[in-house]
Amino acid sequence: MEIWLSLARGIDRVSRLFGILAAWLVLPSCLISAGNATSRYIFAASSNAWLEIQWQMFAGIFLLGSARVLKLNEDVRVDLVYGSCAARSKLWIDTFGIILFLFPAALMMAVMGAELFLDAFRRGEMSCNARGLPLWPVKALPLGFELLILQGIAELIKRIAGLNGHGTCAPGDERPLQ
Repeated sequence: MEIWLSLARGIDRVSRLFGILAAWLVLPSCLISAGNATSRYIFAASSNAWLEIQWQMFAGIFLLGSARVLKLNEDVRVDLVYGSCAARSKLWIDTFGIILFLFPAALMMAVMGAELFLDAFRRGEMSCNARGLPLWPVKALPLGFELLILQGIAELIKRIAGLNGHGTCAPGDERPLQ
């Protein structure tokens, strides 16, 4: 089991690095947004490129940071039942959720997104807006879903380890496993 937990820790480090990259995209995105608004209202000058780079950075923040969010157990879930469950029940719920929902959805998005990215890359797809940016880089969304799948594997390993008595607590829960 230790080799699997070691693999999970390695994936956690990869997610952390991409999470840091996503976090660093927030500041330039905010500065570009503020600069564009200032330029538009003070100088009556704006560029579609500024608007496009903002949404491209937002896509990067979302897609590159999603695996880190999953690792930190900060993902969105309906907490009507989960919050009141015992630690062991949470591990079972997470295990089935990862297998039945996360993996199929992320895999489907990665496969479908790869086709869109490759097509856009081959054509050198550009925005049709005046002074628009290349669109193919932002269509690299399969990377985000591949990172999410990797982190899902790490989380599944940790949940199974917890169910087998190799963990001390359920994610987000400080109580010992029972």
